[in-house]
Amino acid sequence: MALMITDDCINCDVCEPECPNQAISLGEEIYEIDPKKCTECVGHFDEPQCVQVCPVACIPVNPQHIETRDELWAKYRLLVAPNAS
Repeated sequence: MALMITDDCINCDVCEPECPNQAISLGEEIYEIDPKKCTECVGHFDEPQCVQVCPVACIPVNPQHIETRDELWAKYRLLVAPNAS
């Protein structure tokens, strides 16, 4: 499951630097999460870091991008593969 940022976002800037996959970026009005890069921090942390730091709780699961934990692990492996030595 990829996460998404809702319109309740206050652009506080705390989520972007917390994302280990660099899946969060500033969109036209609010921050956005790239579902191709979001693994809900699988492979990095036990909990999604953006959700942990968000002061307005505006980062739910994106219903358009439901993925199993195994699929998130597979995505994580693909994301880190180019960086592996």
